[in-house]
Amino acid sequence: QVQLVESGGGSVQAGGSLRLTCEYSGLVYKSFSMGWFRQAPGKEREGVAIFASDGSSKYADVVKGRFSISLDMDKNTLYLQMTSLKDDDTAMYYCAYDPKWWLRLHQGPEFGYWGHGTQVTVSS
Repeated sequence: QVQLVESGGGSVQAGGSLRLTCEYSGLVYKSFSMGWFRQAPGKEREGVAIFASDGSSKYADVVKGRFSISLDMDKNTLYLQMTSLKDDDTAMYYCAYDPKWWLRLHQGPEFGYWGHGTQVTVSS
């Protein structure tokens, strides 16, 4: 059974940094997509970053150069390092996983497994 547990969210001032953590268990496929998505109040969920089992990563244009996704398979943990945070980054952030390794940022509904989310609040 796949389980994803996010942590690391919090309140931070604009320009600050946070590192989100997604601890996972139960993953049995060698090929996969793992990613971070976010949803702000009144807005649709959007893809932030995806890490694929081939080692590639993809980022939303609005976070390129500021966010970095990484995977530590020894620790069963997916990370999202966020820097230069802006008010618009305020949202609930979710970790997601699916055995389909080719998924892209706009294919959030294709991800079969989700965590419960961690809140990020950025204030100026």
